[in-house]
Amino acid sequence: MDRSGIRAPGGERWLARAERVSDAFGLVFALVVVTYVLTSLLGNSGWSSVLVMLAVSTTSVVALTSSHVKPHWVHLAIYLSLFGLLMAVIAAASGNDDWLDVGALAQVLLLAAAMAAVLVRVITSVEVNARTILGAISVYTVLGLLFAFVYEAIGRIQGSPFFENHPHLHHSDYIFFSYTTLTTTGYGDLVPGGQPGRMLAGIEMLLGQIFLVTLVAGLVALWRPGTSIRRRREQRAAEESAD
Repeated sequence: MDRSGIRAPGGERWLARAERVSDAFGLVFALVVVTYVLTSLLGNSGWSSVLVMLAVSTTSVVALTSSHVKPHWVHLAIYLSLFGLLMAVIAAASGNDDWLDVGALAQVLLLAAAMAAVLVRVITSVEVNARTILGAISVYTVLGLLFAFVYEAIGRIQGSPFFENHPHLHHSDYIFFSYTTLTTTGYGDLVPGGQPGRMLAGIEMLLGQIFLVTLVAGLVALWRPGTSIRRRREQRAAEESAD
């Protein structure tokens, strides 16, 4: 972590906290799962949206911190998260979902940027370990959420229903469709009614398969369980012998 990038009061305390979650992709994956569960079960309006926004914000900030980005980017992410939460609170209090749409857009962009940072960190890691693989799986899981947000946005904007023969949709329908598409499960109960939904679904299928086959499978093939433990034991033994 670059100490020169910290200018805010209490910078040393912030640095200490940030270093504790360095490469903590297990925590990132746990937060991604929590975000997925909350997004699936809760609605995208009212006070439920505030809780979802909070989960997305926490996931994004922790992901950026774990990815060794410069502190000022983490600070910017915190401010953007607070902005999204404020928009969600205003929308819940006023009943006007236009505020929520603005906050949701900011949160989706922040989540996408955070996962891009995790992906860069995973690709550039010198050693492949369990945390690295969890980072890749976190990015793969968030892909499904991001596409679900895009599908829902298209469903709101276009005049016709997004899915064929499904005029009345729940927020969770988009998430379910996104993950069945990402994993190429394809139950067939939800089918895009036209463009650009079908085009985006095809892109999601390709990205999902390419991501699994090239990155995740490659990382698993390079992973040597116990390497880090043996290295620490050897280092400890060398220090003890030196004393």
